[in-house]
Amino acid sequence: MDSPISPKTGPVTGFITRERIGVALLFLMNGFMIGAWAPKIPEFAARLGLSESSLGLMILTFGLGSIVMMPLAGSQIARLGSSQVSKIGAVLLTPTLLILTFVGSIWSAAIAVCLFGGLIGAMDVAMNANAVAVEKQMRRAIMSSCHAFWSLGGLIGSSTGGYLIEQIGVGAHAVLVTVAAAVMVAASWPLVLRDVPHPEEQAAAKKAGLPTSPLPWLIGIMALFCMVPEGAVLDWGALYLRNELSASVTLSGFGFAAFSLAMSIMRFAGDVIRDRFGAVTTLRACAVVAMIGLLVAGFAPTAPVAIVGFALAGIGISNIVPIAFSAAGNLPGIAAGVGLSVVTTMGYSGILVAPSAVGFVAEHTGLARVFIGLSALIIVVLALSSLARHADGAHEAGPTAH
Repeated sequence: MDSPISPKTGPVTGFITRERIGVALLFLMNGFMIGAWAPKIPEFAARLGLSESSLGLMILTFGLGSIVMMPLAGSQIARLGSSQVSKIGAVLLTPTLLILTFVGSIWSAAIAVCLFGGLIGAMDVAMNANAVAVEKQMRRAIMSSCHAFWSLGGLIGSSTGGYLIEQIGVGAHAVLVTVAAAVMVAASWPLVLRDVPHPEEQAAAKKAGLPTSPLPWLIGIMALFCMVPEGAVLDWGALYLRNELSASVTLSGFGFAAFSLAMSIMRFAGDVIRDRFGAVTTLRACAVVAMIGLLVAGFAPTAPVAIVGFALAGIGISNIVPIAFSAAGNLPGIAAGVGLSVVTTMGYSGILVAPSAVGFVAEHTGLARVFIGLSALIIVVLALSSLARHADGAHEAGPTAH
């Protein structure tokens, strides 16, 4: 592996390295697995005879699995290193869609879904920690593009899944997904940066309990308050366009499409922007754009205007979470895996909380006011934006590779 670079005299490495490709492949594989799962859900529910409420509970076990496994992954990263935990998680995750395809009872399905969600979450923490380690080695930002590859993987998995299931069947689709995931894991295996935890991080990992410093919790609030609007657009954007702005069925589907497309494009550009202007300035600009987008969507007189608002919100939210994750992995005195496990758990809980919370509020106020109100969450992110300075710490330290 590469030898350590002096944090003061070492040069910034090239734009693309083996280690960057390796961690990007992990993000691509993780997103691909989630994307491939989405078109399988209708058949999964029909096979097990699940009602909508039962399916909702089943999907909830996915989130519970993630929330349980994320902190455990964080402690193991501090002991073993992010590369080891990432690889173990990827190997265990690879056959899970096959298992979900052939489970025959509700209880075994619940266990399989919980395992699937837990491994997705554990791998998520580990690969984000590895991305932080690669940022330190390269002395440049890469986190946003890693998240862009995750989005790309989700897009590939979801867009091809329905077609393949229809053409070759559920079982053959699961086999094909498993083979594709295995190929991605195998390709990434020799490339992933092998990081070695510092002895003090390993010692700290042996101590039970959560971080006492407020920093990871405050950064977690930043991630949470960005991912709640993301979850709201995902779950309620189409319904808002259809029911409150009289959009056609086709047009109503463009809300989240515009949001996700804008987010993906900006994530590929986000690292260059962050390297040029710094994490704090980038986050503040993104927060302002996100607020404007949510307000445009909420006050929109027509569906096309709301779709533009969702696109602006996607541009704004795109790079806030990657910056928050980079900051969490560079907090002083806190192992990268532990800080990231707190922030990822808090952040992704926003995706889980948003659907039910938004639905309850919308029933009394309407979705337009919900999107207007969500802009207030971004104000809190803006108020905490100075914490993003820790993300630039990735540029100030040498790598931990050996």
